[in-house]
Amino acid sequence: MAALLLWVGLGNPEPGMRRQRHNIGFMAVDRIAARHGFSPWRSRFRGETAEGSIGGQKILLLKPMTYMNLSGESVQQAAHFFKIPVADITAFHDELDLAFCKVRVKRGGGAAGHNGLRSMDKCLGDPNYQRVRLGIGHPGAKERVTGHVLGDFAKCEQDELERLLDAVADCAPCLAGGEPEAFMTKLALTSRA
Repeated sequence: MAALLLWVGLGNPEPGMRRQRHNIGFMAVDRIAARHGFSPWRSRFRGETAEGSIGGQKILLLKPMTYMNLSGESVQQAAHFFKIPVADITAFHDELDLAFCKVRVKRGGGAAGHNGLRSMDKCLGDPNYQRVRLGIGHPGAKERVTGHVLGDFAKCEQDELERLLDAVADCAPCLAGGEPEAFMTKLALTSRA
């Protein structure tokens, strides 16, 4: 078991951006912190952190407050301070190429146009961290992507979004235990229920 895992939720810090699809990473770590009784959020590493443990594994949650494009600076500071290897970092982020509320976990890979991941790759110097890809769906046309990503979740999506966030928090022990496949399987069953 790792000494400490770093779970990063990607998003933007402006209060007006709180409900945007781009902020689903923030929403996920907020729900995990609430569900698992983490410490109150506090400002450090150019972000907000909360500490706790899930299934006996100590975890530091981080929400970079640098804006998405500079997320990596906050992640790098926290990882450096606690000497957390890249392999023990997980990023929760919005994923255009997955249908709304579908979730995939993968390790490494490209940034696929995601500025938060691109910043993490650059600052960490290694893309081999784990990614929890939270589907927000694709609007269909390339010119509509920015508006879609920076738009709030629709009213009709709220119930399903809440179910997904609850399921991510409920299934987090699988992720903490280093079982991404079990996490995805359990999540698929839980969020459909």
